[in-house]
Amino acid sequence: MGAPPKAALAKWEKVRAFALGLPGAVEEHPWGETVIKVNKKIFVFLGVDDGSHPLGMGIKLTDDATHAHALTSPGAQPSGYGLGKSGWVRVPLAEKGAPRAELLCEWVEESYRAIATKKLIAELDGG
Repeated sequence: MGAPPKAALAKWEKVRAFALGLPGAVEEHPWGETVIKVNKKIFVFLGVDDGSHPLGMGIKLTDDATHAHALTSPGAQPSGYGLGKSGWVRVPLAEKGAPRAELLCEWVEESYRAIATKKLIAELDGG
């Protein structure tokens, strides 16, 4: 497939950096993919950035309005492996009209809040 588009890769890197800046977040590489976890649970799937697959991310969105909004992104769909039933959405980053990095980061924060402990959320909120 070749190298990912620069604009999509820049978004991917911004989202990754934002996710890693959240309290307690750690990066792991199961299945050769990049995931960010909190409390040993994944809150964002970032896939691979080597150009072998289109850049995208998977996030858990439990708010109905946000979930519906994410699904309106070009090429977005409920995540596979049954994760879609639990609110997980896969959002491609290289599609024309893909969400801006700022919005993607808001969605990552929502996914984090759905999975992190109350203590870590309080830390995120400055408590």
